[in-house]
Amino acid sequence: MKSETACGGATLGQESVARTRKIVHVDMDAFYASVEQRDNPRYRGKPLVVGGSPNQRGVVAAASYEARKFGIHSAMPSVTAFAKCPGLIFVRPRFDVYREISAAIHAIFKHYSDLVEGVALDEAYLDVTENKQNITYASTIARHIKTAIFQETQLTATAGVSINKFLAKMASGQNKPNGLTVILPEDAIAFVEDLPIEKFHSIGEVTAAKMHSLSIHTGADLKGRSLLELTHHFGKAGQYYYKIARAEDDRPVEANRVRKSIGAETSFAQDLSDYSEMLQELEQIASFVEQRLEQHETRGRTLTLKVKFSDYQQLTRSKTMLAPISELSTIFEIAKALFLSIELENRSIRLLGISLSNLDNAKHTQVIQLPLFQNAGIIF
Repeated sequence: MKSETACGGATLGQESVARTRKIVHVDMDAFYASVEQRDNPRYRGKPLVVGGSPNQRGVVAAASYEARKFGIHSAMPSVTAFAKCPGLIFVRPRFDVYREISAAIHAIFKHYSDLVEGVALDEAYLDVTENKQNITYASTIARHIKTAIFQETQLTATAGVSINKFLAKMASGQNKPNGLTVILPEDAIAFVEDLPIEKFHSIGEVTAAKMHSLSIHTGADLKGRSLLELTHHFGKAGQYYYKIARAEDDRPVEANRVRKSIGAETSFAQDLSDYSEMLQELEQIASFVEQRLEQHETRGRTLTLKVKFSDYQQLTRSKTMLAPISELSTIFEIAKALFLSIELENRSIRLLGISLSNLDNAKHTQVIQLPLFQNAGIIF
């Protein structure tokens, strides 16, 4: 028996409709950099990054679209960004301003749904399967949100709409800036099959290179691999890759999600074998962790260092302090001490990471609220 939905006139089976959700992913366009350009007319139309100075081993927190034309992106060392564009403007982050704007944006989200999962100050998922305004189309909600954000902040946002978080995230990346893309249920599998593997959310440069070495170049190629094969090559992540290759993602939108740790890691396109280069990369990662701690107004007591070698062996080292920390110098010194305790035995390194847990801010220990509505008739 078929059941009609207003998904571009498509028909879905009753069982399929019962499982389908309406998820909106909203991503502010070059958020930090756009705020700085909004507030300072001298910065408008110019390549700009928000982040640390290239003279202080800083990292890029955000890059304007003018800067991105030079190949500059977030998490890039500031010295590298400056080399790509000598006329680049560097602006220190104003996280208090970004947080204030983010709060106003989240107030707009809550006008439509209480099921809002903030990923960062500039990014969130909304489950609008059931919504406060009883609006039929999720795409209509996304348009209303984009308009309200611009009226409130004079900033643009891009939205993606689909049946799960993975597809909504992929949709929002299709038409930036100030775009809106909808992936309908009947188009989901074909969209994933045609997608280049390096475009998949959560598949980074190093993983994409490994997939290419296995002759996996598109979603269709990924879909053709068995679960056993993917878990053999990619560990636990293989199960996730197996599901998203089939456009499946059952992760709920978690309002007030508990934040257990804050960190950053870097996978290297070429394995590191030079000791001084390893420490330089570790300091860059520490700098990015400091930025994220400041962004979330928190500190941590337990620092964990993650090291993955070229043979994919992985180890971690942790240290718990009596008092919480958040300063770059302290984070790096502790991470460096943990790194020095590892016997490298002339092995090269493919990944380094630093995270802080035992966070001290009560705002990040709220109870998770799960979705109240499983699914109804779905209309996008």
